[in-house]
Amino acid sequence: MNGKDECSILNVSTNDVPESERITMLREFYRRGVVKAEVDAKEGQPFEATFAAYALPGAQLLTGRLFGARIIRTKELTIDGDDSLALVVNRSGAVGISARGRELLLGPGEAALTSAEDVAVFERLLAGDCFSLLVPRRVLVPMIMDVEDAVMRIIRHRQTEIRVLVDYATSLVRENGLATAALRQLGAGHLHDLLALVLGPMDDARESAGQRGGKVARLRKAKFLIVNNCARQDLSVAGVAQELGVTPRYLQRLFEADGKTFSSFLIEQRLKRAHRMLREPEFAERPVSSIAYDVGFGDLSYFNRCFRRAYNATPSDVRSGTAE
Repeated sequence: MNGKDECSILNVSTNDVPESERITMLREFYRRGVVKAEVDAKEGQPFEATFAAYALPGAQLLTGRLFGARIIRTKELTIDGDDSLALVVNRSGAVGISARGRELLLGPGEAALTSAEDVAVFERLLAGDCFSLLVPRRVLVPMIMDVEDAVMRIIRHRQTEIRVLVDYATSLVRENGLATAALRQLGAGHLHDLLALVLGPMDDARESAGQRGGKVARLRKAKFLIVNNCARQDLSVAGVAQELGVTPRYLQRLFEADGKTFSSFLIEQRLKRAHRMLREPEFAERPVSSIAYDVGFGDLSYFNRCFRRAYNATPSDVRSGTAE
């Protein structure tokens, strides 16, 4: 949609378009401007849409309103290699989102993080406005520990942070803050930081951290180290413990108190990375065995057993798109 330092702007409005041509217009908008999706008109309801999309370096903004249609990220489209994550903010009315076996209902001011890797349905249930910020997965992974845990969960208790993010994004557009390459780079960086703030530990996690102090901080740092180094086959509890300045047994107990073992958390991160690689076109020619070793597994049979247990499908099923 844009070069590295350019800002593309795409607008669509059905206000002056015949009803019979509106769905086609919105489909073209989604084909060109945002995450690729199908548009399905809701029978018996008038269809209206007004959207504006802005593409910055490492970020896309989408603002507007939609009524009388569903936006569907189909199974066929999820193999296009897009792994972006999108914060969907419902500014007014009501929005329904279905993905990963969950159904969310967003009220005014509520938000949810979605993934372009998922089959998903977005439906406007009560007329109103929405705001979305899309960023590549690689942007958030270093900033948010295990960002997958934040996908498809309603964010209700970050009203101030959400409002600041939306206000900043809209001010970039309103105040011509995207006029130059330098401003766009600066604006995108600020948007990334604000999004990380919205997705950071919830208030109850903060309270828990205040109560348990250093233990929580050490566990979070340990998880962060694992997430960002899980492809290393030599990554071990002893190595991470040494990095944190604690004993291996102490680190094991931290994980056990959190409901997992060090090994199970490490394997989970490796499997998530392998799952993403199997769905990305750039790795389509790479053998499954090579991907297994790339993400940190030293034994192919063990990788296959763990993968099937985690996803109820084989790596080949995920690569071909036949897995549910």
